[in-house]
Amino acid sequence: MTDTVLKKFDMTGKTAIVTGAAGLLGKQFSLTLAQAGASVVLADLDESLAESQVLFLREQGLRAVAVAVDVTDPVSVKAMVKTALEAFGSVDVLVNSAALDPKFDPANLDSQGANAFESYSLESWRQSLDVNLTGTFLATQAAVHPMLAQGKGVIVNICSIYGLNGPDQRIYPEENGQKRFKPVDYSVTKAGLLGFTRYLAAYYAGRNIRVNALTPGGIFNGHDTEFVENYTARAILGRMADLDEVNAAMLFLCSDASSYMTGSNLIIDGGWTAW
Repeated sequence: MTDTVLKKFDMTGKTAIVTGAAGLLGKQFSLTLAQAGASVVLADLDESLAESQVLFLREQGLRAVAVAVDVTDPVSVKAMVKTALEAFGSVDVLVNSAALDPKFDPANLDSQGANAFESYSLESWRQSLDVNLTGTFLATQAAVHPMLAQGKGVIVNICSIYGLNGPDQRIYPEENGQKRFKPVDYSVTKAGLLGFTRYLAAYYAGRNIRVNALTPGGIFNGHDTEFVENYTARAILGRMADLDEVNAAMLFLCSDASSYMTGSNLIIDGGWTAW
């Protein structure tokens, strides 16, 4: 890149860890950071899917490695950070993208139960808190040690519009007369991540570690017509996001382009939360 404003987006020489890297957005984030010049550690519970994405990146001449990680296990997240240090020598960026997210796209719809609050299981509640909140806590705790040692670092937590507003349950489908709901734990954990983001940003004041949140709206992934119509009626731009429309925001937060930004939440939602 030439020495212009675009230079601030250059990630050359930096190492980024992306948890949940085999997920819908995790793949996009990993690709974006690698294309910007970063060496990327694709961390996911499903190592085979992460490996497949690494092969895709390497075919394009990009630097990436895969690692299996269970973000709820302190030993596993420490091993993830060790892999990053051994492979690339630093940990400059952590993207906390791993999460349990009950989606309503075709690939996931059949696995969703009713998720009614009145009968929602304690097991499901605890599992979501373990992955979405405790997993982010553990991954960040492990990654921040090399950041402190090198005197700089960036952490980005992936939140949700449902951490800002309660889910509009009217947009979710019925099947055989049974109403389906976005479950309570998703909103609670995503709201908790915003508090976690602000806490860490304030905690690391003066330590050159920036912590921000990225909040995407709904990403189109083959949803049925009824759901799309219901969702887009709530969005000012009148549509769901394309798969790659959050990538530039992610790069902004991870790079020096956002060097005067910490403790903030960048919302990319087509106007969903503006009215």
